[in-house]
Amino acid sequence: MKYRSTRGSKENTLNSAAAIIQGLAPDGGLYVPTDFPHANFKLEDLPKLSYKQIAAMVISLFFDDYSKEQIQSAVLNAYSEQWDDRSIVPIEKHDHNFYMELFHGPTLAFKDIALQMLPQLMTRAVQIEKIDCDIIILTATSGDTGTASMRGFANQQGTNVIVFYPEGGVSPVQLRQMLSQHGDNLQAIAIKGNFDDAQTEVKKIFNDTKFKTQLNKNGYQFSSANSMNIGRLVPQISYYLYTYGQLVRRQEIKLGDPINFSVPTGNFGDILAGYYAKKLGLPIKKLICASNENNVLTDFFKNGEYDRRRKFHLTNAPAMDILVSSNLERLLFDLYDGDHQQINSLMNQLTQRGHYHISDEILSKLQDIFAADFATERQVVKEINRIYNYDRYVIDPHTAVGSYVAHQYQEKTGDTTPMVIVSTASPYKFPETVYEAITGRVCPQTGIAAIKKLYEELGGQLSIGVRTLFDRKPSLEKVIEPQNMELVISSILDLK
Repeated sequence: MKYRSTRGSKENTLNSAAAIIQGLAPDGGLYVPTDFPHANFKLEDLPKLSYKQIAAMVISLFFDDYSKEQIQSAVLNAYSEQWDDRSIVPIEKHDHNFYMELFHGPTLAFKDIALQMLPQLMTRAVQIEKIDCDIIILTATSGDTGTASMRGFANQQGTNVIVFYPEGGVSPVQLRQMLSQHGDNLQAIAIKGNFDDAQTEVKKIFNDTKFKTQLNKNGYQFSSANSMNIGRLVPQISYYLYTYGQLVRRQEIKLGDPINFSVPTGNFGDILAGYYAKKLGLPIKKLICASNENNVLTDFFKNGEYDRRRKFHLTNAPAMDILVSSNLERLLFDLYDGDHQQINSLMNQLTQRGHYHISDEILSKLQDIFAADFATERQVVKEINRIYNYDRYVIDPHTAVGSYVAHQYQEKTGDTTPMVIVSTASPYKFPETVYEAITGRVCPQTGIAAIKKLYEELGGQLSIGVRTLFDRKPSLEKVIEPQNMELVISSILDLK
C-alpha cells in the first residue's frame, strides 16, 4: 500500500509507516491510499469475528508494511484492560434504533478507539522507518482529541504531545481531563480563539519549512494525532464493520441487508471512516451527517457550497464546534477521482475567500450516499429527555445530535432501513447538559460536582474512567494568543 497527498501528484508516494509519522503532507494535503484496497474479507465473516480480530484485519489491509506480529501486538495493547466493556463497542437498542457505544475507553469518548491504537502504530512506524529523532505530536482539539491523545501517548518513549484547545470552548470535564493527565511528555495549552483558529495555526506550523528544519536540527519531527493523520482515521473503520456483524449475529438484520448510520460530525473523520467501510463493501444505504448549530456541513450537503463565513457558535455539543471540517478534503478527493489539482483549487478558495462550490455532478454523487441535518441546543436537550423518558437510556449531547437528526430523517423520508446512531461520548462527560435534560432543572454546579449531581439522579455504577476524574488534581490553565503557538512550542522543546 502506498499513500499520496490529496494535493500532490500520484508519483510522490510514501509507505504507510512514513505517512503515519508525517501526519500531514508537506503541501498541506492529507494522506490517502494511492489505490483504495479491496476487502480481504467476506461479509459473512463479520458476525464471527471479535472487535480485536476485525481491527487487526482492517489495519493489515491498509498498513501492509507492518508485520503480522506488529499488528497483533498493537491490537492487544490498544484494546486491553483500559476498556470497561470487553466487547470494546457494545450496541444498545432504544426506541427502535441502535446506539453504537464508542465511549468505553479511558477518556470516555470515541476518540479512544483510534487514539489507543495510534501510539502503537506510531512507535512501530518509527522502528520500520528507522527514525532516530523524537516525534512531536502537535494537535488542535475541540475537547476529546486532546484528552485521548494525551492519555494514549502518556510516557511513550520518544514522543512528546503538545495540545492546543480553545479557551472556554471545551467542557469542564474535558478541561479537567487534559489538565490532570499525568505524563512527563504532555502539554495542554489554551488559545484565545476557537477550534478553527487552533487548527489553522497548527496546519501553518506543520507547513513552516524553516521551523521544521530547526526542529530536525534539535532531533525532533512533527506528527499529528488529529484525524488528519491516516493512522488515526483507519482504526475507526473497524467499528462500522463490527457493528454490522453484531447486528447480523443478533438476528436484528439479515446478511446483506442495508443499514443507515447517523454520525455526529465535526472534523468529518468519523463519518469518513463510515464512507471507507462502505467502499470496502459494507451495505450502507445512507450516512447521515449530523451537525450542531455550526451547520456548515448541513448546507454543503444540501446546496454544494462550503461556506465558513458565518457566525461561530459555542454550543452544548462542544466537540462539534467546528467550521472547517478537514477530512471533507479526503472525501472530495475520492469523488473527484483523485484530481489533486481540483482539490488544490477548492482548498485555496476556502483559505483565500472562505468558501467554495462543487459541481452539480459531484453534489449528486454526494446526495446519493449522504443525508444531512442539524440540531439546535434546545433540540439537543429535548432529545436527551425524549430518549431518557422512553426507557431510561441516557445519552450525551453529541449522541443526542445524531439521535435527533436520525429521528427527523426517518420522519421526513419514511425510510425504515435499520438505523445505527454513533454514540460518541459518555453522558458523564457533559453532566451539566444531561442533568438539565433529564430533570428539567439547571445544574447548580459544573465539572466534578455536576457529575456527582447527575450520579445522584441516575444511580447505578460509575465506570473506571469516570471515577478516575475524582482522583486527579488538575494543573493551572495556560492561555496564549494563537500567533504565539510556534514560540511556545520552541520554548517547551528548548529549541536552539
